[in-house]
Amino acid sequence: MGMAMGTLLRRLAAVAAITPLVVFGLVGTASARGNGPPPNPLATELVGPLGIAVTERGDVLVSQAFIGTISRVGKHGGVTDLVSEEAFTAGVADDGHVLYTSASPSGVFLKSVAPDGTTSVLADILHHEITQNPDAGQQYGFTEISDQCADEWPAEFGPPQYTGIIDTNPYAIAATKDHVYIADAAANAILSVDDGGEVSTVAVLPPQPAVVNQDAIDGLGLPQCTLGLTYNFEPVPTDVELHRGQLYVTTLPGGPEDPSAGARGGVWTVDPGTGAATQIGSGLAGATDLAVSPSGTVYVTELFGGQVSMVGPAGNTLVASLDAPVAIEWAKGRLYVATGDAAAFPPDPLAAGKIVTIRP
Repeated sequence: MGMAMGTLLRRLAAVAAITPLVVFGLVGTASARGNGPPPNPLATELVGPLGIAVTERGDVLVSQAFIGTISRVGKHGGVTDLVSEEAFTAGVADDGHVLYTSASPSGVFLKSVAPDGTTSVLADILHHEITQNPDAGQQYGFTEISDQCADEWPAEFGPPQYTGIIDTNPYAIAATKDHVYIADAAANAILSVDDGGEVSTVAVLPPQPAVVNQDAIDGLGLPQCTLGLTYNFEPVPTDVELHRGQLYVTTLPGGPEDPSAGARGGVWTVDPGTGAATQIGSGLAGATDLAVSPSGTVYVTELFGGQVSMVGPAGNTLVASLDAPVAIEWAKGRLYVATGDAAAFPPDPLAAGKIVTIRP
């Protein structure tokens, strides 16, 4: 892999969940805890399984994103590679064809794999970002800050105030009969691709505010003048699912996922017609993916919390404790979860990623 490709993949992967935490020095590996139901292993030795999808026949599609591979896991195990390219391949779905996202120096695309193995481009996601920049009007960083305090703000944390930049990371996708929905973690938006390949913006998720406290100042080395100021983090949508006409979305806001700012991952519903977003869950430590059961129960992978949680009106309930759960799907009465060192960066060539099943 050349230097240019490696740099691009680091940037694209980081936007989704990792870099904001690396910048603040707070990434850690989750360890198993609690007494959830034991998982059943379906596949092992996967490299960065950031996205999964379960087909009608019971196979599991998995994006081994860090090595640019889309694979099929048989319902009784066994891994077959379907696509291999020099790209960051995070999102994967099935609508009769295998769909996936591909980001490389040649562009950022939604692609399809035909039954005979040939691939084709369905939509140019980067072109939409360049021409539309959905979150250009959103203000990130401090809502208010004096010029003197802004001058003290550490340069390595980025500008103290900024608006949405041109950047795209189609981290997760969900396919319906007429559309493919995309959670674009870098654009901070939910996109839609129609049958003709036209990309449109469904919704832009709102900034996520946090008040700077003394713990954050001490732990991160922030200037004392920021105490009590409100900082708007980018929302960073990490998954999208469709259930009963509503889109369900997870967000993993930039910044620390530790007690200095709290576990700030959330779950939202989005009206695909109006773009209206309503938060229905919060307090999640690294919400990287979600699944919705036929009855409407929402399950979320908490990457930095080391667990799968059920999100409901009364709060969050532990379902299973797992090492670094990063992706989840519901199918045939079970949860399929991708786990392991999927978020380790650079990726571990020994491939610690797994897919397990859980009956909640």
